[in-house]
Amino acid sequence: MKLPLALLWGLSVTAFTFSAFSAGAYAAGVPPRIDISYTVTSGNLEAEMTETVEIRQENGTRSYAINSEGRAKGLLALTQPDNVVRDSEGTVTAQGLLRPNRFSDQHGKKPPKVAIFDWDKKLLTLQHKRGEEQKPLPTDTLDRLSLHYSFMFSPVAGKMVTLHETDGRRLEPARYAVGKETLDTPMGKLETIVLTKQLEKEGDRDKKIWLAVDHHMLPVRVVAAEKLGIVTDQMVKNISYAEKSVNDQKQGRLY
Repeated sequence: MKLPLALLWGLSVTAFTFSAFSAGAYAAGVPPRIDISYTVTSGNLEAEMTETVEIRQENGTRSYAINSEGRAKGLLALTQPDNVVRDSEGTVTAQGLLRPNRFSDQHGKKPPKVAIFDWDKKLLTLQHKRGEEQKPLPTDTLDRLSLHYSFMFSPVAGKMVTLHETDGRRLEPARYAVGKETLDTPMGKLETIVLTKQLEKEGDRDKKIWLAVDHHMLPVRVVAAEKLGIVTDQMVKNISYAEKSVNDQKQGRLY
């Protein structure tokens, strides 16, 4: 069976507010640029993904831009040669949460799915192959990219995270239970906060997100159930930081 490349990183989205886990994760300033590489597997199929996070600060306001690009490898590349490109941009609130302005998700030459966030009018505009629609915009809404990075500037509080998430086609509520785990990765053992999606209605799909406590709460693993019962495993390979943080503090490189 030929599997779409998009299934190897069709990951959902979330916003959180942590508290008691590792103040060190926030003490050091977040660098202005972070590059992360992943291996994505599903059975015998494999792909690779690279993500870049850029943080800008101007006139006391912080903004962010996230770019994600996935490429098939091996046999999958013969049948699914097109890349999957996702982008999210927005601001960082005074509370340290990411607030997206625009999100796009494009698979090869297909028209992209786009989400436009109008926070003043509290209106979400979704553009996809079926047309355009508008929905009320809940204050806790994130897209599938900003979700994974929304804990870089603020801790996660409590045992459950509640939010709304959009992939550019739909808007859905979600709840994630909060735990912690030591994770074995190609970078070594990492202390992580684990977010486990709660399945509360028919059609909900399993998903777990691991956030590295000592690396700015970055996503280092995501396991998700996709279409056709396929399960994908996105595992970090490497993280590299810019030399200075947005607070002008020195940051070293992991590799």
